[in-house]
Amino acid sequence: MITFDEKTGIFHLQNDAISYVFQLVRGRYLLHRYWGRRIRHFDNARTFLPLDRANAPQPAAWENERTFSLDVLPQEYPDCGHGDFRIPAFGVRLPDGTTVTELFYDHHTITSGKPALAGLPAAYAQAEEAETLILTLQDSAGKLSAELQYTIFRDLPIVTRAVRFTNSGKEALELTQAASCCVTFPDHAFDRLVLYGGHAAERSLEREPLGRGVTEMSSRRGMSSHQTSPFLALARPETTEQQGEVYGVNLVWSGDFALRTEVEQFGTTRIVAGLGDFEFDWHLAPGETFQTPEAWLCYSATGLNGMSQAFHRLIREHLVRGKYQRALRPILVNNWEATYFAFDEAKIDNLAACAADLGLEMLVLDDGWFGHRNDDNTSLGDWQVNLAKLPHGLAGVAESAHKRGLKFGLWFEPEMISVDSELYRAHPDWALQVRDYPNSFSRHQLVLDLTRPEVRDYIVESVCAVLRSAPIDYVKWDFNRSLTEAHSLTLPPERQGETRTRFILGTYDVMERITSAFPDILFESCAGGGGRFDAGMFYYMPQAWCSDDTDAVQRQRIQSGTSLVYPPIAMGAHVSVTPNHQLGRVTPMQTRAFTAMLGCYGYELDITRMSEAEKAEVRKHVALYKRLRPTLQLGKFYRLLTPFAGTGNETAWEFISEDSSEVVLMYFKTLAEPACPIRILRLAGLDPEAGYRVTDYWPAQGLSHDNAGVQHLELKDRTYGGDELLYSGLTVEKVDADFGAWLWVFHKV
Repeated sequence: MITFDEKTGIFHLQNDAISYVFQLVRGRYLLHRYWGRRIRHFDNARTFLPLDRANAPQPAAWENERTFSLDVLPQEYPDCGHGDFRIPAFGVRLPDGTTVTELFYDHHTITSGKPALAGLPAAYAQAEEAETLILTLQDSAGKLSAELQYTIFRDLPIVTRAVRFTNSGKEALELTQAASCCVTFPDHAFDRLVLYGGHAAERSLEREPLGRGVTEMSSRRGMSSHQTSPFLALARPETTEQQGEVYGVNLVWSGDFALRTEVEQFGTTRIVAGLGDFEFDWHLAPGETFQTPEAWLCYSATGLNGMSQAFHRLIREHLVRGKYQRALRPILVNNWEATYFAFDEAKIDNLAACAADLGLEMLVLDDGWFGHRNDDNTSLGDWQVNLAKLPHGLAGVAESAHKRGLKFGLWFEPEMISVDSELYRAHPDWALQVRDYPNSFSRHQLVLDLTRPEVRDYIVESVCAVLRSAPIDYVKWDFNRSLTEAHSLTLPPERQGETRTRFILGTYDVMERITSAFPDILFESCAGGGGRFDAGMFYYMPQAWCSDDTDAVQRQRIQSGTSLVYPPIAMGAHVSVTPNHQLGRVTPMQTRAFTAMLGCYGYELDITRMSEAEKAEVRKHVALYKRLRPTLQLGKFYRLLTPFAGTGNETAWEFISEDSSEVVLMYFKTLAEPACPIRILRLAGLDPEAGYRVTDYWPAQGLSHDNAGVQHLELKDRTYGGDELLYSGLTVEKVDADFGAWLWVFHKV
C-alpha cells in the first residue's frame, strides 16, 4: 500500500479507493503531488512546471536558479522564513529570538499496522489493516527534527497524519505552531464546508465558494466548542450528497484548534490543520519531544455521503474501543428536564417504575445528587451523595432500578470545581487562575487545573469511589464552561504557554484511567450539550450528547450536520416535552420520536405525567425502535435531503442494515405549504436488481385525506424494484399540518 521509488523520489500511498502522492526533490524537499481517486502508477503526467515567478526568493543553494522557489512549491510540511510566504505548518522560536529553521528529508521507514500516539487518542489498526510511513526531517543546523507520520488503511479512503517534534540541539527552544498536516491543491475550484453554531445550535453546515486569502475555522475556548468543529471539507462546486469530489479533514482533538485555507496569488490552495496557536507556546528542552494530534484526511468520489460513511466506519471500527464498539445502546430516560434539581428518592423511583412500564431500558440520574447541590452554584468537586435527597444513597436508587429490569446511569462533571465546595475550601489553588487577577465565572464554576498530577489523581480516586459504591451501568460526563485564566500556579513561566494543551492531555489521562478501570460502564461525553463533540472524546467514550436543545426541528439540523463526520450510534438524541423547554415549539410525538431515532434513543421529560394516550404512543415507538435498532445504530447512513439545502424545510434520512436486508427511510417536513409540489424521494444504496417490500409504513399525522376524505396510499406489503426506488423514486403523501414525520421500513426480497 506504500511504495517509494528511489529514482523518482515518489512516495505513493494507495489502496483500492485512493492515492496520496508526494515527492522528494533535490534530496531535501517534500512536494505534495496528488491526493484523490486511485491511480495505478504516478508517472508525473501532471508535471510541476518550474517557472520564473517575480519576487519569489531562491534557497541559498540555488541562488541563480530563478525557477526554483519555496514560495511556489507545494511543500508537504512547510516552514517559515526561507521564502515561502504562505501559511506555515509549524513555528519555532530559538534562544536568540530567531524563528528560522530548515527541515530537510533525512530517512524514512515503512511498517505494517499503525503505531499508537503516546498520551493521545488516535485511530488504531492491526498489521493486516493498514501500513504506516514515518518520514524523518532534520534541521540543517541540528536544532530540531520532525517525524511525519502517515497511515493508509487497506479498505478505507482515509490517510491519517501526525507529527512528532524532537529538540535535537543543545539549547531549549519554543514551538509556537504545530500543525498535524498540510496539503496543497493545484487549483481553488472548491466550495468550503465547515460546521458552525452555538450552544443549543451546534454543527450547522456552512457551504460557500472558497475565496482568496486566508480563511480560518478555529476554537480558542479550550474545547472544540459549540461554536466550531475541528472539521473542514473542500468540495467541487458540483458535488452533492450522492456524487462529486470532496476532501475532508477532521482532527482527533478536544481542545483549541485551527483549520486554515489559503488561496494564494497563483490560484493554488493550501490547507493547514492542527493545534491552534492561541496562547500556545511549547517549551522543548534538549531531547524532549512533542506529539501533535492526529488528522484524518478522507477523499470521496461519491459525494458528501461517501465521505461521511468513511468517517463513520473509521470511528466505529478503528476509534471506539472495548465492549461498546458494536454493542447496541439502551433506550433511556434522563430525569434532567423532568425534575432538574428538584427530586428525591421517591420521585426517582416513580420515574423508574414508569420507565419499566413503557419498555425503556435505563434510568439516568442527572445533576444534583451530590454535596448540597440544589442549584448550579455549589458542590462541584464534592462527589459524595446528598443523603437528604437520597437517604439510601446511590446504591438504593440503582438497586431499585435494577429490580425493575432497568440499567442505572449517573451524571458527573469531573473537570470542574465550585467555590462553594469543600474541595475549593481545602484547595483553592487547584483551579486554573492567574495571580493578582480575579477569575471569570461561568455557571458559577471554575475549572480544575488538570496540568497537575495531584488534581488528576483526586478526580480519578473520587469518581472511581462513587462508581464502586453502587451498581452503575452508565456515566454522563459533562463539561459546562470554556477555559479562562488558563494558567497554572505550578508550571514555570517558560511553560505557561503549554497550559491549554496540557489541560486536554490531562483530561485524556483522567478519562483513560477511569474508563479502563470500569470497562463495563457505558460512558457518554457531554459539554453543555455538544461543546466537545469530537473524535478525541470518542476514543474514551463511545457516544456523546448532541446538544442541550431537544426541540425536534432544531435537532434535525444539529443531527444532520453532525452526521457529516460522526455516525448515528455516536449521537445521544432524546424525545422531550412539548412545548419544548428551549424553544417553546409544539411538535407531534411521532416527529420527536423519529427525529431521536437517528441517534442513541431516549426520553428527556417527566414520563410520569403523560396521559394514557401518550404512554400508549410511547410504547409503540419504543417497540418500533427496538425492532429497528440494529439497522439504525449499526447500518450505513445516507442523507437524502438536508435542512441546509433549498428552503431548509425538508429532511430525509436513510439507513441500510449491515447485511443489506433492511432499509429504514425517514422524511420530515417542517412547515406545510399551499400549492406545493409533490415530494418524490429517490433512495440510495439499494440493489437495483432486487425487490424491496414495505413491511412498515408510518404516515405523518394530518395527512390531506384526513381532512378531505381522500384515501391514503396503501403502501404496506407492496414490493418495488430497487431500480425503481433508486431512479424513479417514492412518492410522499401530502400533509396539511406542520412538523410532519414519515417512516418506511423495507425488506429485501
